[in-house]
Amino acid sequence: MDYRDILDKIYQTPLQVGEKECAEYLRGIFEFHLNNTPYWRSKWKHLNIDELFQGSLMEIFEKIFNSGMAVEEDYLRNNWLEFVPDNYRGRIRFYQSSGTTRERAIGHWDREYLSILHTYLREALDRIYDLDKIYDESHQMRALAHGPYGWYQDEISELVWSYGGVLYFIGMETDGLKKVYHDQGLDAVLKLLDPLVKYTKRVMRKDRINTIRSAPPLMSLFEEHAEDIETIMISGVGIDSILFSYLHETFENAILIPFYGYYGFGDLIGIQKRENFWYYPNWPFTLIFPLKLTDGSYRIVRYDERGKVGMVIARPELLIIKMEDETAIRVPPENPFEWDGFGNPERTLG
Repeated sequence: MDYRDILDKIYQTPLQVGEKECAEYLRGIFEFHLNNTPYWRSKWKHLNIDELFQGSLMEIFEKIFNSGMAVEEDYLRNNWLEFVPDNYRGRIRFYQSSGTTRERAIGHWDREYLSILHTYLREALDRIYDLDKIYDESHQMRALAHGPYGWYQDEISELVWSYGGVLYFIGMETDGLKKVYHDQGLDAVLKLLDPLVKYTKRVMRKDRINTIRSAPPLMSLFEEHAEDIETIMISGVGIDSILFSYLHETFENAILIPFYGYYGFGDLIGIQKRENFWYYPNWPFTLIFPLKLTDGSYRIVRYDERGKVGMVIARPELLIIKMEDETAIRVPPENPFEWDGFGNPERTLG
């Protein structure tokens, strides 16, 4: 199982991966992990792979969840080493989740996946938001990003550099931030993030930043420099039409780009559709469909219907099948994506 082979065979046009190609790729990944990864080999060695991969991609997705293959969150958090293939020869790095909602989880990426993710992000950002037409040799991207260290820093660094830009990355301690914000409000969050606030203000005074990557509660830090901001990349389940109305009014010159982030696969690109926000996974490495339990079986919901978020993260170094503690609606393909997405994700803090 080799990333170079994957790139040569099915990732020449990253936003046009077909269902048949996706299903074939998925089967290869499953076969590899069933034979080589401790968790999958020990628990699913008698799985009938031929039966599982009969039918359409949507039918396969439903059968995966109806077979009981979804991994419990607590098990994944406590046994992450069981999901690393034996004698894997790629360049693996272990990353942590942000920990904004609960204790940090640990997961691993092959270095080659960062290149895959970058290809997806660049293609989507340029096709949807024309960033390649804004930032070129005559106009440099000068970016400031907030976030936890790890995959987040690697991803935004590669992205900014690809536009010929420079980046200030201001790391932040994110453990439990969503709960603090929910229970105590913005002032309590900013007090915890005092170093981030200090250094953000310092950079904004000295440099002419035109690109921001941050989270909704922190956007007030940039209001004083609103006229200079051209691009805002923003993530979090707190994204809604009220937030975007505020951003449009405050940062009149800026393109607003919603992201959906998860430590297992990085960021997914979103599109605002009136008061809705639609996100599209990077097929075939990430498949996401909202699911509903009907008569004892999971089925993919109809368009505009809400269901629990089911995700399959399928890469040479990692296979994770998971039901998120989150709901979303199913949305149809939207140019330039040729597959379904999910919209308006909602999560309840526990």
